[in-house]
Amino acid sequence: MGKPLNVVEMTIPAKPEFVGVVRLTVSGIANRLGFNFEEIEDIKVAISEAITNTVQHAYKEDRDGDVKIGFSLYEDRLETVVVDCGEQDLNLKEKLPLKEKRQQCKSVKELKEGGFGLYLIDALMDKVEIVSDSGVMVIMTKLLKKNEVVRNDDQISTKPYEG
Repeated sequence: MGKPLNVVEMTIPAKPEFVGVVRLTVSGIANRLGFNFEEIEDIKVAISEAITNTVQHAYKEDRDGDVKIGFSLYEDRLETVVVDCGEQDLNLKEKLPLKEKRQQCKSVKELKEGGFGLYLIDALMDKVEIVSDSGVMVIMTKLLKKNEVVRNDDQISTKPYEG
């Protein structure tokens, strides 16, 4: 697994109007790591779904809550954690990369019930794990596929012809 190059953590109110803030943040982080446009869009949709699930299901109408989002930047991947805080005060930097929690993780396929959002997240990300331990933690990993450049024979050469 290794240690992340950087960890970015943010806390937002569990309200739909703050999802865009996280989308902008992850777009910048993923771009900086070298993900292409389509991969960035997939990551943004997956994170939006995870946060929306938290906003809709984690907190009762009579009390406000927060959503914590952690981004672990590695050379070969972006690991994102979305957590509803429930009754606990969670420090994500202490938890990332969440080795001790991984024994309790379930994949989306193992869940008996789950909305379309979880299956969409699973389809868009390379790995998705869910921990429900006094709140819900969704751990999403997107691998950085470097050096997958396909040569196009129709490319125009910038070198002069040396025939």
